[in-house]
Amino acid sequence: MQPIRIPLWRYLDDYASDRTRILERVDRVFSSGRLILGPEGERFERRFAGYCGARHGIGVNSGTDALFLAMKALGIGLGDEVITVANTAVPTVAAIRAAGAMPVFVDVEEDTFLLDVRLIEAAITPRTRAIVPVHLFGQPADMPAINAIAQSKKLHVLEDCAQAAGATFSGRRVGSLGDLAAFSFYPTKVLGGYGDGGMVVTNDPESADRVRRLRFYGMRDAYYSLEEGYNSRLDEVQAAILDLRLDTLDDQVARRRAIAENYTRELADVGDIVLPITGSDRTHQFYAYTIRTGSRDRLLSFLREKGIETKINYPVPVHLMSGYRFLGLEPGALPVTERLAGEILSLPLFPGLTEAEVGEVITEIRSFFRKA
Repeated sequence: MQPIRIPLWRYLDDYASDRTRILERVDRVFSSGRLILGPEGERFERRFAGYCGARHGIGVNSGTDALFLAMKALGIGLGDEVITVANTAVPTVAAIRAAGAMPVFVDVEEDTFLLDVRLIEAAITPRTRAIVPVHLFGQPADMPAINAIAQSKKLHVLEDCAQAAGATFSGRRVGSLGDLAAFSFYPTKVLGGYGDGGMVVTNDPESADRVRRLRFYGMRDAYYSLEEGYNSRLDEVQAAILDLRLDTLDDQVARRRAIAENYTRELADVGDIVLPITGSDRTHQFYAYTIRTGSRDRLLSFLREKGIETKINYPVPVHLMSGYRFLGLEPGALPVTERLAGEILSLPLFPGLTEAEVGEVITEIRSFFRKA
């Protein structure tokens, strides 16, 4: 087996091109005397919220904490239910549980992998407090339909934007489409730092004020807690780096889309592959380019032997994991989610991926299906 020559993700190219400016930002922070909750964080909060089309941004320790603190700010807790999907990273569900609530899963659309809005109302009970749509792989869920249901049932909508910074629905960027939104700046994300980080974005000043308190032990001023809170702050170094990377976010997204278009064009006539579909009125920023095939496991092994790394996002839906067995859901509870988990495969996609590397991935996939 060859060593990995074409990885799923590689940050070293971006770091090499931005190294001087990144280290200048780091030195600026270290020389400032303010390492936590200083001007770098405030600047990035302001700029990123504005980029999303929202009024308020609150930097926190991670995307998981962004979801958790947003739910706490909404008053979600013990005995409440939150509707979401099971084909997501565990943090979506872990945050719901950390808030004290119970996740209620609905199935997804087969073509987009996103929450199936037709199934939401049947999942609502008197205990339902919120809907958490996951903008999976970089594509927004059907937010107008979700918001309409939420408004009619007096529910909150919290966007899980961990994978979707820069994506839009009807010209509006994710982060401005619900009551609150949670972002992750984990290194692999489209807007990623060099460590953990996250942000809550909202247009509601009261929610913003509460998240700001909750991330800092419930305090507005030092040494006096107004309510029980937590320690979850985006440090100044990560904020300064993320603020720098925000300048090129649209260019990064454009490059991702160009690579995705290349994959789609060159793989369109390959028989046993279903390519990603972008819903109407949406833009997809392709955090992941995820195909479907009945030959998934054999294709993954074939590409690995050729030195090409791929990934299954996510091989086991959350409701079937042993850690969430207490939810009482058996195989077959979410048939579309479960079927997709056996078919999906994400191809290499990041801005530094070269045209030659993209071409090699395409060539090897076509070769596999010619031999199959």
